[in-house]
Amino acid sequence: MSLSTDSVDELTGRFGGDDEIELSVVMPCLNEADTLEICIRKAQQAMEAGGIDGEIIVADNGSIDGSQQIAESLGARVVPVAAKGYGNALMGGIAAARGRYVIMGDADDSYDFLELGKFVDGLREGHDLVQGCRLERGGGQVMPGAMPVLHRRIGNPLFSRLVRLWFNAPIHDVYCGLRGFTKAHYASLNQRCTGMEFATEMIIKSSLYSANIAEVPITLHPDGRKAHKPHLRTFRDGWRTLRFFLLYSPRWLFLIPGLTLMLLGLLGYALALPQVTVSGATFDAHTLLFASLALLCGYQAIAFAVFAKVFAISEGLMPPDRRLQRLGKTITLEVGLIIGAVGLVIGLVLLVLAVNKWRVAEFGRLDYASTMRLVVPGVTLTALGFQTLLSSFFVSVLAMRRK
Repeated sequence: MSLSTDSVDELTGRFGGDDEIELSVVMPCLNEADTLEICIRKAQQAMEAGGIDGEIIVADNGSIDGSQQIAESLGARVVPVAAKGYGNALMGGIAAARGRYVIMGDADDSYDFLELGKFVDGLREGHDLVQGCRLERGGGQVMPGAMPVLHRRIGNPLFSRLVRLWFNAPIHDVYCGLRGFTKAHYASLNQRCTGMEFATEMIIKSSLYSANIAEVPITLHPDGRKAHKPHLRTFRDGWRTLRFFLLYSPRWLFLIPGLTLMLLGLLGYALALPQVTVSGATFDAHTLLFASLALLCGYQAIAFAVFAKVFAISEGLMPPDRRLQRLGKTITLEVGLIIGAVGLVIGLVLLVLAVNKWRVAEFGRLDYASTMRLVVPGVTLTALGFQTLLSSFFVSVLAMRRK
């Protein structure tokens, strides 16, 4: 497939105006001389066939193989981006885009830019984000040799399922880099990631902010590059994705593990304080120690969940949470201080009672099984009360509005 020189010149004239246009196609580029030409020509042909007023932007991240000259010779606009990284390249290209809509896609010829029309149709229908799907469960197709089996059968489905479960994202292919969005929607996201997480950040933030998201099936073709291997690294990129998901989900990173530990700690206390015997095993003072450890770690995890959520909302990383707002109105700084002080005082009283037992024994040897029933809960409540006092102040600092 190719376009004549006259067609290229005609398209260059159409796409080169200074007025706002409908579509900007942004291709991040780092030494893509093998495939850049075919990608640009396909995008041009798709826009010409669909009567789309648009431009093609090649966001160059420091190519040394002549990619810039190829793009310019075909009428594309080259935007040099000095800061390295997939996200940086896209940010630079999108910032320079004049289109009302933006479609981004890799320049390795794995995505068929002849399919641009379906993305534009979705954007014209009012969707904020139109995500491509290469996998069969979303109607897409993966050509033989286009995607490693590990990615296709395990990695991508797993992370796509997580993004649906944790963030309610209505998509089946979280890693698909061919997508369209309105320039206004992109501006509202205030994206931060400069590396490969840029694409997943867009999906997560769009979901968190209740954007209008659609998914369209596409076909993935084998990477057409010959001069160098793909930039993806299976296990490294998989860990980076999971890490990013966790950072954007205080619930799964902190809250749920914290609540689980707290429940285990309370269960331990319920068994150890009355010295319950189950199947010949008696739960006593040592169980109290383990239970206290679970309570302290669990409480700290829950506190971190609150810290992370409040900070993320104040920084615009996440939208306001009504449940957190209601909780904040109920448990104010003063209420938190009172709760912390009560726990601290009860803990200290238990410790004083334990010391008094030692005094009664004339500071000699003690029945540790009995005394530890005062010492362990006393230490635990004292620590929890002190943490509550500090946490109440810290949450108030995080929640302070900044200009």
